[in-house]
Amino acid sequence: MEETEKIWMDGKLVNWKDAKIHVLTHTLHYGMGVFEGIRFYKTDSGTVVFRLDAHLDRLFRGAETAFMKVPYSKEEFKKAALETVRTNGLQEGYIRPIIFYGYGKMGVHPEGAPVNCCIAVWPWGKYLGEDEVKIKVSSFIRIHPKSTHCDCKICGHYVNGIFASFEAKNAGYTEALLLDCNGNVAEGVGENIFIVKNGVIKTPPLGNILPGITRDSVIKLAKDLGYEVEEVNLKVRDLKEADEAFFTGTAAEITPIAQVDETRIKNAFGKVTKTLQEEFFRLVRGKNRKYASWMTFVKT
Repeated sequence: MEETEKIWMDGKLVNWKDAKIHVLTHTLHYGMGVFEGIRFYKTDSGTVVFRLDAHLDRLFRGAETAFMKVPYSKEEFKKAALETVRTNGLQEGYIRPIIFYGYGKMGVHPEGAPVNCCIAVWPWGKYLGEDEVKIKVSSFIRIHPKSTHCDCKICGHYVNGIFASFEAKNAGYTEALLLDCNGNVAEGVGENIFIVKNGVIKTPPLGNILPGITRDSVIKLAKDLGYEVEEVNLKVRDLKEADEAFFTGTAAEITPIAQVDETRIKNAFGKVTKTLQEEFFRLVRGKNRKYASWMTFVKT
């Protein structure tokens, strides 16, 4: 990770190396915190944050789900995110806001622990590399929807993905694919998944997956480009028999999938995936004014 200069912590910008928490911070032990991943891009008109409001809406919805009384408003968080990007002088990169239960209380129930807030930014290139990826269907399933609130980015949820990631990488794959409790395709470790079959784009429905903001953006973009998009349950067989497949996510953006287990996808970087990827990058770099409302300029 490339260090930047400042991190916003509880209303103040502090030096990167001074952004520290106590070893007995509640979320460190029990995992009840919420976070977001947000990209910002260089455009001809200046640096823009992609779908900042949607990300903060999900962050605050997650905090409410986690019974957190956030000491800052959504608007204050927005201003802090933009200020942190400006202060660090970056034109492109990644924003990581996190809200967590802090130091002052041990025991599983966090009542009595303070709620702390941080925002860090750093440069981040291609999350899954420059090429199409190979994925492995994990033996670990996606967290059961009746075990938690699986539509929020809760810190502790990602232990599930870490297990799947180790399993996949130890077997020589780029990323893992998790199924849901019913044996349907769910998502990657940090990505939503799409397939293309006979020109129709398909993706798992909401309910057992994270409602990805990039996922939502790609669905809207694809429909605007004239593609038919279906939100339907998919089996591993559907994925392996697809004409094309790709991941979406803030970090992954749009990443083509070349192989599932031992099966090669018919078109590793097919026409639909390539078109969506090209149009997505035009969009985030300000080349498509139809989506101007999704962009928040860093400098105002």
